This record gives sequence, C-alpha cells and structure tokens, in this order.
Amino acid sequence: MTHYRHVKKTTNERDGPLSRPPLERMMRIHAAISSGSFPNATSLAKELEVSAKTVTRDIEFMRDRLNLPLEYNGSLLGYGYTEEVDAFPTLQITEGELFALLVAEKALQAYRGSPFEKRLLGAFRKLEQSLPDAVSLNLAEWEQTISFRTVAEPVLNLEVMDTLVQAAARRSRLRIQYRKPNSRDPESRTIDPYHLANVNGDWYLFAFDHLRNAIRTFVPARIQSAKPTGETFERSAQFAADNHLSDSFGIHSRQGNFEVAIRFGKAVSDYIREKRWHPSQVLLELEDGAVEVRLKLGSLVEVQRWILGWGGDATVLRPPELVASVRAAAQRILDYS
Repeated sequence: MTHYRHVKKTTNERDGPLSRPPLERMMRIHAAISSGSFPNATSLAKELEVSAKTVTRDIEFMRDRLNLPLEYNGSLLGYGYTEEVDAFPTLQITEGELFALLVAEKALQAYRGSPFEKRLLGAFRKLEQSLPDAVSLNLAEWEQTISFRTVAEPVLNLEVMDTLVQAAARRSRLRIQYRKPNSRDPESRTIDPYHLANVNGDWYLFAFDHLRNAIRTFVPARIQSAKPTGETFERSAQFAADNHLSDSFGIHSRQGNFEVAIRFGKAVSDYIREKRWHPSQVLLELEDGAVEVRLKLGSLVEVQRWILGWGGDATVLRPPELVASVRAAAQRILDYS
C-alpha cells in the first residue's frame, strides 16, 4: 500500500549568492519528479546546490500555488505526482500583453530616478525570463521601437520618496520638514500620508496634516526629510484621490465652480483635437478651422498657465476672472521683455 504525507511548513532560510532563480529550480524539480525516480529533498538540494529547506519551500509552492498533484511517497522515500502532469505550469501571456507591459516599462522610465524605476525593471525582467518558449518575441528589437521623453523631470530626494511610498502603503505616520513655496526655512509637520499621485509628470502627496487638521497636498520635492513617528493611522473613509483630482486641471483644490471656454486658432487646433485635456472637456468645431474647448473646473490657477503656454493661439472667452488673469500675466511678460 502506498503512503503519502504532506510537506511540512518550514521557516525561511537564505541560500548562497549563487543559488539558481526559484523558477529554474522548480522546473528542474518538476523534471526530476516527472522522471519517476521519486527524489527527496536531500538529493534535490545536492543537485541544485541549495539547502533542503529551500527545496521543501519550492515543493510547497508547486503544490499549494501551482496546484501540482505533488505528494511525498512514504514507501519510496521521495516525491511523486499522484496523477499525470503534461507540463510545468509556466506563465501564459500573449505577444500583445507582453508588448503592453513593455510600453508600461518604457513609460515608467520617464520617471527615472524615482524609487519605482529599479523595482519595476527588476519585476519586468523576472517576468520576461518566466515566459514560455511559445512566445517568440525579440525584446531587444522591440525596445528600439518605443521611447518616452519628458521635457522636465522632477528633482526628487530618493530616500524621502521611498519613505513616503512605504509609509502610505503601511499607514505609518510621519514627521516631515517641509519647505513652502517662496520660503527658505522648512516647517515641521506631522502627517498621515494617504496617496501619492503623478499628475502631468509631477509628484504630489495627499496627506492628513495634523497642524491644519485637514487633508492637504504636499510636493515631495519640497520635503527635506521624512521620518516615521512609530505610530500608525487609519485612512479616512471619506478620502478618495479621484475626488480631489476630478475638478482640477492639475492638482489645485477646489476654489469655486468655473465654466471655462477657450478658443484655439487653426494653427494649433489639431494638437487640441488629438488629446483629452480634462474629463469634463467638450470640444466644438468652428467654421474657420479653429476649435473651442469648454471645461468645468474648480480652480483656475493651472489652466491659466496652460493657456499662456499656447501664446497667441489661445483666446480665453470666459469666465471673466480668467480673461483678466491671463491678460495681466501676459502684460507682466511684456513688461519684463
């Protein structure tokens, strides 16, 4: 009579720096078991040059996560499959899906220097190595066909950024030194970091500010230091990042309800048509080839800067306060020229 027992749980143990990647080890374990030789953890560990505990963990993963019918045969003193296994269950992915991942990886390179870059590249390479042979795709060639470029990369303190990311994920309260715009001296703030957002290439942190007793927006580039207080927090159920961003042209909080209309001349109308600049956008075609863009915004600060960037090809139609602020800003430019 054949007797089986389940693999026992073991504690983590580090192997040497030359140990093989987990996927390669498990595929070799699968090959040994499929041969019908009933290998045990000791013999597999010797062959793979790792510890027996590492082999046991790999077998647990194969059984519990990959759903392989793998058990220990007490009579033959080794591991075997209790039913036929056609092939090792490697990751299945289509060429189109892989291309989409490549685009995502390239897009993140636009934020080179952020704490996300190295981690994403590492994960992408691991994913690439785990692909089945059925996907024939020359990544080296495809990488030459796609690129992303940002005009201005945000200057970030990587240590601070990493602290913010981990604190937001772990709900860890922070003590920060924050420099407000046009100020040289930083202020000490205690914050509960809720959410990091990248808006048009710039990073912003939504956090509960204990000094103001309200949710505030912070610019990570202005945070000079960030250290955990040792306390944790519960994120407010009323907070939703989308609610803070939906009615702004960038990141500024609501200051009112504004019906914005801007006319763009024929020379730039195609550029305007080719993008969705805001969720509320309504685009009207004009007879002379120009276009009118209508927006519903909660703040006019950032849309004013955007309009000025189009020079004489953009004309503000409404609201009156935006017409006045753009005119005043353009006049200041003339005064300094």
